[in-house]
Amino acid sequence: MDVIHLHLILTHFPIVGTIIGIGIMAYGQFATNDNIKKVALIIFIIMAILTIPVFLTGEGAEETVEHITGVSEQLIEKHEELAEIAIWLMGLLGTLSIINFFAIIKKLSFVKTLSLITLMVSLVTFGLIAKVGNEGGKIRHSEIRTNNVNNDNERFNGDEKEVHNDDD
Repeated sequence: MDVIHLHLILTHFPIVGTIIGIGIMAYGQFATNDNIKKVALIIFIIMAILTIPVFLTGEGAEETVEHITGVSEQLIEKHEELAEIAIWLMGLLGTLSIINFFAIIKKLSFVKTLSLITLMVSLVTFGLIAKVGNEGGKIRHSEIRTNNVNNDNERFNGDEKEVHNDDD
């Protein structure tokens, strides 16, 4: 397995894991169940840790695809810039989750507030990390790029082309 395969496989975990953690954390907040919140916090911590190799393999993945015809350097840069912000936000979520986990164990007075803040940060983090994934997908999937009509008779190369329909 090379670096690009590792990057592509791992990228899905922080996105999917974070949204699962959000659902569990929201339920824990609603049910006021600290054990359920702890499960969500552990998920957030694991997702923060998994985000590190995703980020670190990104450069190698870029080196592999940047010379392929049809790959836009502009799309790669946008993906990379968002990823640089997302790794810090995911790190914040992981750190808040660790603090929140121990605050629950110690039954500290600010647990409710900290849990709510962690939930809010997780929502923002998910939004950004999902955007990072979407932008990364655009690098090789022209069918999800805006302003691109994709059919069997057209090959995307960044320029607008006339679409020919064989049904006419």
